[in-house]
Amino acid sequence: MEFGFLSALLSIIVIDLVLAGDNAILIGLAARNLPKEQQKKVILWGSLGAIVIRIAATLAVVWLLEIPGLHLIGGLLLVMIAYKLLVDDNDHSDVKAGESFWAAIRTVIIADALMGLDNVLAVAGASHGNMLLVVIGLLISVPIVMWGSTMIIKWIERFPIIITLGSAILAWTASKMIVKEAFLADIFTNEIVKYGFEIVVIAGVILTGMYRVKKKAEVKLERRAG
Repeated sequence: MEFGFLSALLSIIVIDLVLAGDNAILIGLAARNLPKEQQKKVILWGSLGAIVIRIAATLAVVWLLEIPGLHLIGGLLLVMIAYKLLVDDNDHSDVKAGESFWAAIRTVIIADALMGLDNVLAVAGASHGNMLLVVIGLLISVPIVMWGSTMIIKWIERFPIIITLGSAILAWTASKMIVKEAFLADIFTNEIVKYGFEIVVIAGVILTGMYRVKKKAEVKLERRAG
């Protein structure tokens, strides 16, 4: 396999890992009022339903990225998503618990479709239009979402560097999408300019995000002290 294929696949796997935690929280909240046996079924069918929608959405985004200008727009959106991954508290208090089996599944699928833009856009961008990479990446995300998400949340809580790494990969994916934009091709013909731009985007997202996190922590301390 080519290095480019393997690095893109690794990027997709890490993206799935850092973004799968949201799905675990979402599924847990939607199924929390159901008996244990039904909760397992909601996890299975809700996740599968969400993944089917996500596959269709990702393939659609890969196709849409062929339209001039959308690589730039997608890249800018991913920069914002990478920044939000670092600074957001991921509050899902607006996700209602389903009162029945089908209501819980519906909640999971609808909420995931609304929340899943980050994953769809990131996987589509990291795949560079390679449909095989899209399919492999999303197949990997199925067991991650269904069985591994709780473990991933524990890893992230124990090793916060995982979030920083994920944000850096998202920022790198975003910069590569912007560089690939057809009408910007003349700007990035020079390799130094191209890679320099990618480094600036990654560093900008990480440093700005870390500064914002530090400021939020200081405000919390001041409120507690007051």
